Amino acid sequence: MTPYTKISPAIISSLQQIVGEQHVFFDYESLENYAHDETEELMYLPEVVVKPTTPEQIADILKLANKELITVTPRGAGTGLSGGALPIFGGIVLSMERFNKIIQIDERNLQATVEPGVINEVFQNAVREKGLFYPPDPASKGSCFLGGNVAESSGGPKCVKYGTTKDYILNLEVVLPTGEIIFTGANTLKNSTGYNLTQLMVGSEGTLGIVTKIIVKLLPHPKYDLLMLVPFRSLDEACAAVSETFRAGFTPSAMELMERDALLWVSKYVQSNVIKIEDDIQAHLLIEVDGNDMKVLMKEMEAIAELMTKYNIADILFADAEAQKQELWKLRRRINEAVKSNAISKEQDTVVPRAELPVLVKGIKQIGERYHFKSVCYGHAGDGNLHVRIIKGELTDEQWEGHYIKKAIAEIFMLCKQLGGTISGEHGIGLIQQEYMNIVFSEKAIHIQKEIKKVFDPKGILNPGKMFG
Repeated sequence: MTPYTKISPAIISSLQQIVGEQHVFFDYESLENYAHDETEELMYLPEVVVKPTTPEQIADILKLANKELITVTPRGAGTGLSGGALPIFGGIVLSMERFNKIIQIDERNLQATVEPGVINEVFQNAVREKGLFYPPDPASKGSCFLGGNVAESSGGPKCVKYGTTKDYILNLEVVLPTGEIIFTGANTLKNSTGYNLTQLMVGSEGTLGIVTKIIVKLLPHPKYDLLMLVPFRSLDEACAAVSETFRAGFTPSAMELMERDALLWVSKYVQSNVIKIEDDIQAHLLIEVDGNDMKVLMKEMEAIAELMTKYNIADILFADAEAQKQELWKLRRRINEAVKSNAISKEQDTVVPRAELPVLVKGIKQIGERYHFKSVCYGHAGDGNLHVRIIKGELTDEQWEGHYIKKAIAEIFMLCKQLGGTISGEHGIGLIQQEYMNIVFSEKAIHIQKEIKKVFDPKGILNPGKMFG
């Protein structure tokens, strides 16, 4: 374990000289605000919070941290679900919230340059005003930062058709843990020049460098979209219908699964009555198509609806107005917080090839029976990314916090691996999933990744204790 240095008055003074006194915080209330994210009930107090506004300031902070052996934990909006921005060794929390500028929207080249503290939805709305489209749209898009999206390679409902964050990052400006400032690539659609440092940074969870500029590619915004909600009397059939839709030649712009309890709880949580859930309905698929020709979209939606009728379904709800579409999407996007408010739970971010979803869901339910817990499944079924909320229920505190529940989670992840999947599709590894990394990686593969970390961060000061411990 590296003997990290505690923050002293002299270090506080040095930080104040770098960013200004008004941007350095060490009162308890401020520290508490940056001690947690959206991961369970975890809390780790930093010793100081610093809010820089230029890459050069970050470089000076990291040079100081290297010299003094102080830990630095980069932080975006704090919406993470794997503990990736928790300062588990105290030290400095480096908040990116002042990096909030959209520097340029390049309409000629369908690109944009943004700072990492820009909120996802703010950016989406800004490019949409110019007829452009940035597809990655996590459930927390109204609050999460683009820098955090890069750190986790975030996805969301649209990635089934359009891809995740990694598919839109052309180039990054990064401050390395040793204080140098680099660009990782080029602002081009093609690049086979050297190692792909850009993609190495995407998904690295703030362990290899701190992103200060993001160059993204954009698309023309589709003119139309159609949305329908399909109720299934069998969860297995809802899962089976997913891969069959794609095998039939359709590519929805979103295909989301919501198990019965998830939809019941979120409807109550947001006080919505847009959906009447019949007693025998076990799951719903929320299916969207988009494009520029309404007639084509209508035919596609009708064909998908016809395909659904081979399963045991109830009446399909076609959203016939924008307000109804927004209400349905609100239900889907707020499931996570609704389930969290309804019960003590842990969320797992499983992902498998989409045709294996029925086997995954059946296996999860069987594991729940063996370990005496209930689970609620929802998520991005179209790309095989299923969020599994394990409900504490009648489990004791000892079972819930100890080896018992961890063994059950490990069995879920081993099932994912057996099905050709992995243990995280978009939430990342961070603090809480690192003990399961040996399920999906060989000892050699883990060693290689640890060695990469050492190359970038020889003194181990940047976001230590994450991903590989």
